[in-house]
Amino acid sequence: MAINNVASAAAVPPLNTYRVVRRAYFNRLFAPIYFSAVAALFYHHIHTLLRHLSSGPSAAAVVPTLLLILADFIFALIWLTNQSFRYRPLIRREFVENVEKVSPPADFPAMDVFICTADPFKEPPIATANAALSVLAYDYPPEKLSVYVSDDGGSQLTIFAFMEAAKFAAHWLPFCRRNGVLDRHPEMFFGSCRADDPETQKIKPVGGIKAMYESMKTRAERVVEIGKVPQEYITEEFQREAFSKWTPDSTKHDHPTILQVLMQNNDKDTSGAPLPNLIYLAREKKKGVPHQFKAGAQNALLRVSAMITNSPLILMMDSDYISTDPITVRRILCYFLDPAIRPTLAYVQFPQIYMGLNKQDLYGNECKKWMHAGPHGGDGLDGPSCVGTGVFFARRCFYGSPRELSPIDVPEMNPDRVIEKPLTSQPPMDLINKVGGCHFEAQSKCQWGQKIGFRYGSLIEDYLTSFQMHMDGWKTVWCNPERPAFKGETPCTLVSLLVQIKRWGLGFLEVLYSKYCPLFVGIKNLGFLMGGAYSNWALWPLSSVPFTIYAFLPALALLHGVSIFPKVSADPWFLLYPFLFLAAYGYEMFEFCCLGSNPIKWWNAQRMFMIWCTSSFNFAHFEFWLKTILGRTTTSFGLTSKVNDAEHVRCYERGEFEFGAANPTILVPPTMAAVVSLVALVQGAAVEVGVKGRAWEEIGVQLFLCAFGVVNSFPFYKGMVRGDSLRLPTSTTVMASLFVVVLYAATYFVFKS
Repeated sequence: MAINNVASAAAVPPLNTYRVVRRAYFNRLFAPIYFSAVAALFYHHIHTLLRHLSSGPSAAAVVPTLLLILADFIFALIWLTNQSFRYRPLIRREFVENVEKVSPPADFPAMDVFICTADPFKEPPIATANAALSVLAYDYPPEKLSVYVSDDGGSQLTIFAFMEAAKFAAHWLPFCRRNGVLDRHPEMFFGSCRADDPETQKIKPVGGIKAMYESMKTRAERVVEIGKVPQEYITEEFQREAFSKWTPDSTKHDHPTILQVLMQNNDKDTSGAPLPNLIYLAREKKKGVPHQFKAGAQNALLRVSAMITNSPLILMMDSDYISTDPITVRRILCYFLDPAIRPTLAYVQFPQIYMGLNKQDLYGNECKKWMHAGPHGGDGLDGPSCVGTGVFFARRCFYGSPRELSPIDVPEMNPDRVIEKPLTSQPPMDLINKVGGCHFEAQSKCQWGQKIGFRYGSLIEDYLTSFQMHMDGWKTVWCNPERPAFKGETPCTLVSLLVQIKRWGLGFLEVLYSKYCPLFVGIKNLGFLMGGAYSNWALWPLSSVPFTIYAFLPALALLHGVSIFPKVSADPWFLLYPFLFLAAYGYEMFEFCCLGSNPIKWWNAQRMFMIWCTSSFNFAHFEFWLKTILGRTTTSFGLTSKVNDAEHVRCYERGEFEFGAANPTILVPPTMAAVVSLVALVQGAAVEVGVKGRAWEEIGVQLFLCAFGVVNSFPFYKGMVRGDSLRLPTSTTVMASLFVVVLYAATYFVFKS
């Protein structure tokens, strides 16, 4: 297949290429066939509904038909918008070896790294410090690299960990350069070192550097354990000066702007080379002054960094993310130095790849469909949406369209301003206190969070920000190298994962039902394909409606002895159902395998998606409408804990679901689906067919759907009978069973009318 070269000119070495994935052409043939079957299904639904209405309407006939029409309409809408991702997926390749031929390292653009954390007890400071060390050790001119740590918790525990990391960095960075270390995340590197490994034996001083790291780690973990920094740990004057910025009245929600330079370019490492900048920031917070959550912290960091370094490139990283390839910055320069791409390039996004997944990916954490297939497809349009971490931005894209800047009320924040001098003295604190203050945005006329900066209005600010950037005319790139550039931690507990998915679902609903609705604004401004891609993301939580209908309606109808689908052999319309079911699931499994996964992981992923739809997304709907109608909310930022209990980890590694949550309410809906599917399957097979002698073809589709639900619910049945502490709580099973009885009684008058 032809390779499309995007080199800027014949005389310039190529920096990147791309090709269209072969399965795109197969999908262009498959999609019209599937669409025809969907259209036929709706014709059948409407014909059936009209027949019921003309023959003396009854609730038993009309209500199930209306619910099936609603479910299939949402399924069809989600499938249709998903075709945007399958139209022209790309695979890119970078020629990193040509970067220095195009631009010498002395002319490389400066880069700021933003690492955000908020709670030292949910996001261990030593893990955040390790993430910073992995990027401080990039194969990049250190005088052009600055790492900013945004601590939205304003915690002394976090800044202490970074003080320790700064001392260790002076030894760690030259050690990595000298020995050609690839995994420059200390915990990962030392965890992979083995005494019998020939490669490890070549690195002679590994024992000494490991002892230094263990000392740093012990001290950082000790202060978290006791909840404060002991006086004996504060031994240097700059530490005393830094900690003096916290007053006795300072709290997580009430403290001034705290900025501390922990490391700067005029500092030297043990080899005499300059060190990158390392800067700690806690934005100002005041009681009674409302503030945005993560997006607000990112905007404060954007403004403060403009005062100090104003680097044209910005890397966004979560605190639990680590860099695993030291040449990553050179890789993204293959796009940012390409004159054919650079003028409209907003960001380069890397995939989210997780560490610690068990062999079968029990909880579907790879998210192949959304985190891999989707971005590949978006890359063939105007580019993928942002996922909030592992993304390199052009600072310019936060300040308006590629054609013109939005008004900026502080001249020092102009993204084109070049700061010639490195950070060698105390930064301008008067300006920093101003732009980092909690009142700045309210007093500014620049519409922070609306027109410039990270956008407000959704818990998933990354999605909304990239959506508006694309509408402003920016393009984006998906970069997925063979060696992962970043890896992150994933929740290995079921409830933590469901709570995280609920937060994502709530964020998408906030966009879907806002003035930025991609179904209208996106398609109008970006066209059907790109607007459809963003719409597909926004429609994601709406999947809960059809999945919930199909999880309960066929089973309840079967329990009441009512058939709601065509007969298996006597009605030719029956053929639509197996075709639509098998074609949809078969294509998704095919796509999974094309992305390097396998059928077992696909099965686990589709099962988890059903669980998300009946639990997380339904709770997201409940919270959204509670907030919209009553003005009440039970969710703020919903920070996911990065601390995993050892027993939970062992259970996850064995490939078993764990249900040992303190508040397992979110598990009630999928447990209800498991109970009603099992009862309906037994009742249908034993009573309807066995006792009453009813022809199985009349209820064959319902029996199949109940059986499919039972197979997917097997971990819940196993959790009910397990004897360990991580079993499904008896209270959850009892509550779910009672709700099923109530649901059965409530639908009695519908199906018997």
